[in-house]
Amino acid sequence: MSVIRTLQTQLQQGDRTAVDIAREYLERTQQLESKLKSFLTLTEEKALEQAAAVDDRLQAGEELSPLAGIPIAIKDNMCTKGIATTCASHILAGFIPPYESTVTQKLNAAGAVMVGKTNLDEFAMGSSTENSAMQLTANPWDLDCVPGGSSGGSAAAVSADQAVISLGSDTGGSIRQPASFCGVVGMKPTYGLVSRYGLVAFASSLDQIGPFARTVEDAALLLQAIAGRDPMDATSLDVEIPDYAAALKPEIAGLRIGVIKDLMGEGCEEDVKELVQRAIATYEELGAEIVEVECPTFKYGLSTYYIIAPSEASANLARYDGVKYGLREEADSLIGMYAKTRERGFGAEVKRRIAIGTYALSAGYYDAYYLKAQKVRTLIKRDFEAAFAKADVLLSPTSPSVAFKAGAKVGDPLSMYLSDLMTIPVNLAGLPGLSLPCGFSQGLPVGLQLIGKALGEMQLFQAAYAYEQATDWHKQRPPIAIA
Repeated sequence: MSVIRTLQTQLQQGDRTAVDIAREYLERTQQLESKLKSFLTLTEEKALEQAAAVDDRLQAGEELSPLAGIPIAIKDNMCTKGIATTCASHILAGFIPPYESTVTQKLNAAGAVMVGKTNLDEFAMGSSTENSAMQLTANPWDLDCVPGGSSGGSAAAVSADQAVISLGSDTGGSIRQPASFCGVVGMKPTYGLVSRYGLVAFASSLDQIGPFARTVEDAALLLQAIAGRDPMDATSLDVEIPDYAAALKPEIAGLRIGVIKDLMGEGCEEDVKELVQRAIATYEELGAEIVEVECPTFKYGLSTYYIIAPSEASANLARYDGVKYGLREEADSLIGMYAKTRERGFGAEVKRRIAIGTYALSAGYYDAYYLKAQKVRTLIKRDFEAAFAKADVLLSPTSPSVAFKAGAKVGDPLSMYLSDLMTIPVNLAGLPGLSLPCGFSQGLPVGLQLIGKALGEMQLFQAAYAYEQATDWHKQRPPIAIA
């Protein structure tokens, strides 16, 4: 059952107060932090203030949002007024935003209770949260393993019940892959459905904010609260936002599910493939029509992404120069100050991606790399269009493997990049994608990825909900003990 609905019922019936709930989650968070390190900043004072305000509104008989009094964690690349926003980078040391991101503004208005800002790969560049300049977050299912990335802290926090729900950002799989590794639901919405205003930019044509939750219904309720047109973001879509949660039902007879043949082969662990095949069998039992689809350009998705995303990053990260905010290293000249600030402030992976992007955009190489990558991006979109002519929803594993040991891939960037092999095409096409638990391999969660048409979140939630209700994977809890 929805955790949000359960807590809301308790609040409405007077069984618990919002302050009681906030204290419970804050206490659990503090007890687990020495093991998990999910958070970069805990906001206990703000959480209790927000919870008390919800209790006051309840006492006054006001009608409240479903998120009122619900503990939430926010990835630390979303601006929060008066609260440090670091992107897990030394270069933003001491930066306290003077404004709220649109999503946190909406959550504040809804009465959500923010327990803290979560750890991530520096500037959201990574697949394991090991690129954080601050600390290493552990996977609640196995503390020696990574939680995935870049939204590893947000996924771990929900998995370990440090928060009911959380927000992450997804540029190439940074919500869905950690959701898979941590055994929770994670969704990347259609590009433009959720405002990016106040999200610190990595790759502007790919970045999208989305929800983590224990259940599909909770993810739907959170997306409902943050979606919608924002005049502060020129790329946000002016569309009507449906009531995602109200339409959830377990019946999907006749739904056409396209299994992406190209993402079920080489590079995918056998256990992962087997569990995904079992999930397909479950869908057949539920009355869905299973079809096989081919997307031959998907094999170029990784190389396309690692030209486009670093190119956009090299432009976006040029603003970190030691002049306006964050770290500043003194030098004899302006150029010297830029160089010293960036040398000390940026980590190795961020520098690597800036270098790749700057090279791809440089004179003489733009046509050979960046322009060609954009053409391949168009071909990937066409493959999706052809697949959706045969199917309503597409299906694949979320990640080719389960969570790996911390340190196992640090010295091999290409191996690390392959973790996002199955999620990247969704970002390149701007489509919605969702990961939900579908089993365990070696005691670690495995995620099932569902992909929808543009603005097809409703159908995606319905397909995910039907599978979730037919299985018990979402009810499993990691064996992590209180310190």
